[in-house]
Amino acid sequence: QVQLVESGGGLVQAGGSLRLSCAASGSIFSINVMGWYRQAPGKQRELVADIRSGGSRNYADSVKGRFTISRDNAKNTTYLQMNSLRAEDTAVYYCNAVAAPYSGSPYYNYWGQGTQVTVSS
Repeated sequence: QVQLVESGGGLVQAGGSLRLSCAASGSIFSINVMGWYRQAPGKQRELVADIRSGGSRNYADSVKGRFTISRDNAKNTTYLQMNSLRAEDTAVYYCNAVAAPYSGSPYYNYWGQGTQVTVSS
C-alpha cells in the first residue's frame, strides 16, 4: 500500500503564501502522477494541479500564474507553492498519487487525508 501524508496547511491572509508538501511512503514501485485537489464546503472536489513523472504539469485555470507544483522523484514528494492566495482558495487540499505498489501491478489512485487551507479576506 501507498500512504500519502500532507503538511503545510494553515491560516493565511489574502495575498499571502503557503507551501504544501506531500510525501508518499510504503510499498512503492513507481509513481506516475502526483497532484493536488481541493474541496470547499458544499462543492465538489476539483483538480488544482498535477505533475507527471517526466515533469509535465497541469493547472486549473483559477490557479495559473499563482500556484506552482513541483516534485522530487527521489523522495516521492510533491510540493504546491501557493502565492497571491484569495479567499476563494479556502478548502481542504488533498494529495493524490497514481502509483504502482510493486513491479507488474496496475496503477492505483491513492489519497492523503487532506490539509485545511484557510485564506482570510
